[in-house]
Formats: sequence, C-alpha cells, structure tokens
Amino acid sequence: MRRRKREEKRRQKAQRAYEKAKRSSSKECGDDALEQAGKEAYGYVDMVNSPAHYNQSGIECIDAIAAMTGEGFEYHLQATAVKYIWRYQYKGKPLEDLKKARWYLDKLIEQYED
Repeated sequence: MRRRKREEKRRQKAQRAYEKAKRSSSKECGDDALEQAGKEAYGYVDMVNSPAHYNQSGIECIDAIAAMTGEGFEYHLQATAVKYIWRYQYKGKPLEDLKKARWYLDKLIEQYED
C-alpha cells in the first residue's frame, strides 16, 4: 500500500513537472525540456534502460518474459518496438518512446548476434 502511494506521488510530481515544462515558452518546451522534467520528477531514473517499476525483487521484467516465452521472445521484442513507434507522437514524450523502441530493437538484434 505504501509503495502505491509513493508511486502515485511520484507520478503526480512527474505530471506537474511535465505540465510546467509544457507551459514554458515554445522555444524552451522542446523534447529535451520535457525529458529533463520527467528525469527530475523521477529522481533521474533512466526510464528507457532501467525503469524501477520493471525490476522487482532483483528480477528484470524483460528477463522474466524471456524465460516465459522461450522462442517467442523475439516476437515480443518486435511487437513492443512497433508499439512504441506506433504511438510515440501521442503520449507527450516522443523522444522517450522512440528510445524505448530502439531499446527493444537492439534487444531483438542481440538475439541474432548471440
């Protein structure tokens, strides 16, 4: 319960920071300003490469999915990359979503390099 409250407060703080950055003059309100506002709100957590909510009890979510899906894992990576590319213009953080798509595409490439 406490974790949910902390997460909700963090989310609200991030939303306020995002809204503040969005209200700035249009010159100052580029993707970089919005990304910086999100980083500040989330304590400079890397929301692309290692968001805290994807690591519970020392287990990375992506590793659990790989273990569960076996050979289907590459389809998961492909679909998730497409998902982020599909919606990057609509969520308010286009640069972050494109970086997430790249992260999943890089993971997919790793499957063929190993």
